[in-house]
Amino acid sequence: MVDLVICEKPDAANKIATALADKKPEKKTYMKKIPYYEIQHKGKKIIVAAAVGHLYTVAEKDKGKWTYPVFNLEWKPSYEVAKGSAYTKQYLDNLKKLGKEADTFVNACDYDIEGEVIGLNIIKFACNQKDARRMKYSTFTTEELINSYENAEKHLDWGQAEAGLTRHELDYLYGINLSRALTLSVKNATGRFKILSTGRVQGPALKILAEKELEIKKFIPIKYWQLELKTKEVDAWHHEDKLWEKEKADKIYHKCKGHKATVTKISNKEFKQDPPHPFDLTTLQTEAYRTLKINPKDSLAVAQDLYIGSYISYPRTSSNQIPPQIDVKKILEKIKKQKEFSKEVEFVLKNTKLKPNNGNKVDAAHPAIHPTGEYPKALSGRHKVIYELITRRFLSTFGESAVRETMRVEIDVNKEIFVASGTRTKVANWFELYGRFVMLKEEELPILKEKQELHIKELLQHEKETKPPRRYTPASIIKELENRNLGTKATRAQIIDNLYSRNYVKEQSLEVTDLGLKTISVLDKYSPKILDEALTRHFEEEMEQIRTKKIKGEKVLEEARALLTIMLADFKKHEKVIGLELEEANRETLSEESRLGLCPNCKQGSLHIRSGKFGRFVACERHPECKTTFSLPKSGLVLAAKQDCQSCSYPMVKIIKKGKRPQIVCINPLCPSKDIQNKELSKEVKEIEAGIVEKECPKCKEGKLVLRKSVYGQFFGCSRFPKCRYTERLNDMPKKEDFKKPKKENLKKKV
Repeated sequence: MVDLVICEKPDAANKIATALADKKPEKKTYMKKIPYYEIQHKGKKIIVAAAVGHLYTVAEKDKGKWTYPVFNLEWKPSYEVAKGSAYTKQYLDNLKKLGKEADTFVNACDYDIEGEVIGLNIIKFACNQKDARRMKYSTFTTEELINSYENAEKHLDWGQAEAGLTRHELDYLYGINLSRALTLSVKNATGRFKILSTGRVQGPALKILAEKELEIKKFIPIKYWQLELKTKEVDAWHHEDKLWEKEKADKIYHKCKGHKATVTKISNKEFKQDPPHPFDLTTLQTEAYRTLKINPKDSLAVAQDLYIGSYISYPRTSSNQIPPQIDVKKILEKIKKQKEFSKEVEFVLKNTKLKPNNGNKVDAAHPAIHPTGEYPKALSGRHKVIYELITRRFLSTFGESAVRETMRVEIDVNKEIFVASGTRTKVANWFELYGRFVMLKEEELPILKEKQELHIKELLQHEKETKPPRRYTPASIIKELENRNLGTKATRAQIIDNLYSRNYVKEQSLEVTDLGLKTISVLDKYSPKILDEALTRHFEEEMEQIRTKKIKGEKVLEEARALLTIMLADFKKHEKVIGLELEEANRETLSEESRLGLCPNCKQGSLHIRSGKFGRFVACERHPECKTTFSLPKSGLVLAAKQDCQSCSYPMVKIIKKGKRPQIVCINPLCPSKDIQNKELSKEVKEIEAGIVEKECPKCKEGKLVLRKSVYGQFFGCSRFPKCRYTERLNDMPKKEDFKKPKKENLKKKV
């Protein structure tokens, strides 16, 4: 009897095989590339093999014209549907082959809706099986994996599986139909093809952001005044804080000017600050952004790596509770061996209760995110700090409440009251455990006495304006979506990423573009149901009912098809006007995104990032009257930096390349900041530029090295470009003796 254990990803397969094997797993490969493992577990032969996420996806059943509505769907191999999924074919072929060799099957994918769907589709389509056993685990520790295998459920979680299949089909129905409707509205109205998208959750999410953006745009600042009293001992502000009339502010200012300041009242108030709850995914993402400025998508990816490494529990959880069955003392004893946390663990272990401050959110499948106690090996960068954040959060949940004290001092200046206040920590308790992630201000006031006269330094009157509401950040919008029950814990970060990729939003503080605002405007006007939060929430609630087997998925899909039929019919009636409005907004957005600043030559037009036959470049919008151009790098993402160079005042661009820090550089190749600092080197470069000396191209042996200029500054390149693309940095320039004087007939011209 051979048992085939199906895992979600190759790293997970390696972990599970290693944990279950009586001896070292025998690693084999399919097509010399795709790994799988043969092991013995208590004398039983097991094959452990992996998928790479979803090997099957929802697609049109009969792919014909690019139109809508589309209601005829089926599950197909991912590689048949998307070119970017071609790599999944060999993994699928391997599982098909191994499925023929196996007698029994186990779904060991992550125990969540996505893992259930991944495993079910492989078992159903690749292995031709109707059911399988189900492993349930929340960590990749050896002990838990063995227990999960030996006590696997006899059947798949059919409620979770049906909920997952229904969600995928529902999202596909919404996504393909609404996105095609938007895209074809532009194409049919203008002839231009521009992919626009929206979806069941994406639409309401963008509407939330758009409403905030409109609130900011409509905001009218109001002037107000504040009076500040600066003394040698303490700084204080007038007790009314904002004074909305200048006459009143002036009156109080002149009333106080030149008079004594006397302390009239001192009050202290203690309060307790309870320890935090354990992390659920959303709280981890928001806290990682608050304390480390790591965006939600990246913090989830890092947490997933730590989970696969067996350092933390399953991250895609909505629970903020650590249940009693988890042996927290055992975990703490393991963490104690990690030098950076040993002192804090000793502090926690003194508490005999060892009861975490659990919240009220429960996940049926997984506990709150917590460290496993496994010693992390060679963590660095984001992985190291996210692991520290999760571990310190876990430790702090066992701490006692911190005690803080606020002090309020009232100061009389000619019968006008000024107030100084501060807050300090009296007893740190759990603050000590959370360490640098507490990030609270400590504003301790000096020791003062009532009736004490203070030494005035100055009295200031500040004129200010009210500020518009703050935009959402990637972290705060995810929290808002959770509060409104829109989307799932695992998909919210990806939804925000989609809004960026479609040019609906920009910047870290999610600013909605003209295209994003117009998309919401036309949908709200002509098909408001697409943006209906209540409808989206309704479907989320029905997903939960499917999971608990209260209703069938097909009932939900029938309801969705009926609603989409009405929505799309309304949309079709106004297709042309929608298309014209969206195309205009798209042009405005692209123009603004590509705009760098005023042209430094003509002083009339704006410089824009353009694309041409030979790649990207910068040009003046007044071309051909103004022929100003600048070159740009051929690779990487180039964006307007929205700032000018301090050295030459030319606009700057931000260059983003994979695996490297973003660079902000001046577009002017002759910018003083790019000058060659080495005088001897600078002299040699001038001689080469003048043709006094020359050097043969070391690559093609035919051309000569000539001085060229780019956004990064000056460099040497072959004169036979583009046939020869050899380049050389000036700092890497060979020694002077490597150059030779050119023939006399060439002295008057540059090489």
